[in-house]
Amino acid sequence: MKPARFDYVRPDSVDQALDLLARYGGDAKIIAGGQSLMPMMNFRLVKPAVLVDINRIPGLEVIEDQGERVRMGALARHRMTATDSMIASRIPVLHDAMHHVAHMTVRNRGTFCGSVCHADPAAEIPMIVLMLDGQVEVASASRRRVLPAAEFLVGSLVTALEADEMVTGITIGMSDPQSGWAFEEFSRRHGDFALAAVAVTLGVDADGAIRNPRIGMTGVGETAMRMRGVEALIDGCHPDEDMLGEVSEWLNDNLVPNTDIHAGADYRRHLSGVLAGRAIRAAYARARTLRGKQDE
Repeated sequence: MKPARFDYVRPDSVDQALDLLARYGGDAKIIAGGQSLMPMMNFRLVKPAVLVDINRIPGLEVIEDQGERVRMGALARHRMTATDSMIASRIPVLHDAMHHVAHMTVRNRGTFCGSVCHADPAAEIPMIVLMLDGQVEVASASRRRVLPAAEFLVGSLVTALEADEMVTGITIGMSDPQSGWAFEEFSRRHGDFALAAVAVTLGVDADGAIRNPRIGMTGVGETAMRMRGVEALIDGCHPDEDMLGEVSEWLNDNLVPNTDIHAGADYRRHLSGVLAGRAIRAAYARARTLRGKQDE
């Protein structure tokens, strides 16, 4: 297993990288962490003529507090995200999810933005970006644009990125300090892609009812998904057995997961209901605790 022949260039600035993409178009690929690209090149699933290495470009390896949002630069590594104190305190559901992303060696090199660009339908990061209103910053030599994550993620390994464009950063919304959160995943081994995973944030009101839930899922469709139907179903409710049964029924009726060598579609549907119930209960318990501290 080795890649097809390619040329290697290492620009010193974003503008230089964009000029190279404008020149070579679909014959070029950006490499940041390379944790998905290089295996695909080794299997010759992709054969770029030119590899554009952005690792020497200053200013991209950042995680920035922007007030109500946080920005991940194009070279923000998984390990940076997993160990960042601001992420842990302000977006704890992302902090928890990061420890399920692959293995330590991959997290040391792989990048947050790279995971979103790869758009694997069983990856954790695209799911979190979707559920937290992610905005993807895209640049080419001729224009800049910002795409909502729901528009950027088109399908399995497919995004709205044009051949002459690169992602320079991604912003996601900070969590409400009073929101509870939970992340549940099932995979054959820790670090493998999820057979199904669920992320939840929610608040509670004075009567203990769920308010403003956000729910994401991965591993159960062509892309990661924000489950707005489930959010509408549980908003204003208490998480009793009847409500959780309705959630499981809704997922069983609406999810269309793939069958592959790892799991069948029926199994993934059942698993998603189990994980959703666990995550909603755990997030609700945290939210009740935070609400109690606020009322003291």
